[in-house]
Amino acid sequence: MKITEVATHVVANPPPHFGGQYFVFLILTTDGGVKGVGEVYGATFGPHTMTRMIEDVCERRVIGTDPFKIEKLWRNVYGSGYTLRPDVSLMGVLSGIEMACWDIIGKELNKPVYELLGGQVHERLRTYTYLYPDEGETDDFYGDADRSAQRAAEYVDLGFTAVKFDPAGPYSVYDGRQPSLEDIARSVEFLRRIREAVGTRADLLLGTHGQFTAAGAIRLARQLEPYDPLWFEEPTPPENPMEMARVARQTSIPIATGERLTTKYEFARVLESQAASILQMALGRVGGLLEAKKIAGMAEAHQAQIAPHLYCGPIEGAANIQISTCSPNFLILEGIQTWGGFHAELLERPIQWEEGYVIPPDEPGLGVELNEEIARAHPYHGKALHLEMSEVPT
Repeated sequence: MKITEVATHVVANPPPHFGGQYFVFLILTTDGGVKGVGEVYGATFGPHTMTRMIEDVCERRVIGTDPFKIEKLWRNVYGSGYTLRPDVSLMGVLSGIEMACWDIIGKELNKPVYELLGGQVHERLRTYTYLYPDEGETDDFYGDADRSAQRAAEYVDLGFTAVKFDPAGPYSVYDGRQPSLEDIARSVEFLRRIREAVGTRADLLLGTHGQFTAAGAIRLARQLEPYDPLWFEEPTPPENPMEMARVARQTSIPIATGERLTTKYEFARVLESQAASILQMALGRVGGLLEAKKIAGMAEAHQAQIAPHLYCGPIEGAANIQISTCSPNFLILEGIQTWGGFHAELLERPIQWEEGYVIPPDEPGLGVELNEEIARAHPYHGKALHLEMSEVPT
């Protein structure tokens, strides 16, 4: 079996853009006509630059190769151009390619990918969502603790047992910083109001996007501890896990990190420094499914858990489901609300979500099929990055 073709789709995500303004998908086709789909979580270049990167890597390293030879493909791409180091854009491209290869392998063997990476451990997967506004609500929602508390209670009534929010204010390319007294007061108010609204029915997940210095994060964490959040996400920027470890040593709140990290090498430094006990690898960036399985294994040896990150489309979401299903140290899975809306439209059959849990699919490969007709009907022609930060100090 050989890979003979690659095709890409940059798909515009209609308003309200939950999961990003667009999604970057790729499809590999074999000489036997089997198609595998992958998704690239690339945030450092525009989407059409990313598709040229995908085409370049496939021309050099993928077309004509056997999709079953994952380790060989991975090493050849990882080391191409004399790199042999975690490069976030290259690893995003490799993640999507590797994901598509696993989709092909599963279809050839008529097995879900999770059965090929150790076998099913979990019959259902606990999920969480960000607190999102209702259709028609303004951006003021994100600064309104009372409305967020109300929304949290609505989500918990649907079956969610955890919700995430990030009240600490804007983040910039100049972070980390000290939180202002206003940042601290607003964060405390959000936790207080949401805890009052949901009681012990749901865990609270606090996101901060690497906004603070270690000293600033410790100062904030001490104010938040009475409300017992399940995690304090990325309290410091991702470059220096030793600084994040300072935070972990001085708070009772578990530290979570990983959405901006790639490969087992970067996650190894997190584990070795004891910077976090919850790893949030994004399958469209981390290096693919097998790389994520290796990271999950390292985490297991360090008594750490995995909680795959999702701010992307449904194909990365499907890969997250596969790795979660076969990992003993799985904690919780991020979703975009109940996996409906445009995410569901992009799939031939939507991901099965029931009362706060995803039910792993029995279908082969990633267990989903991209609806290419819908993808083609929603092209993205812009040049924006997937995520943007303020370019002035906060």
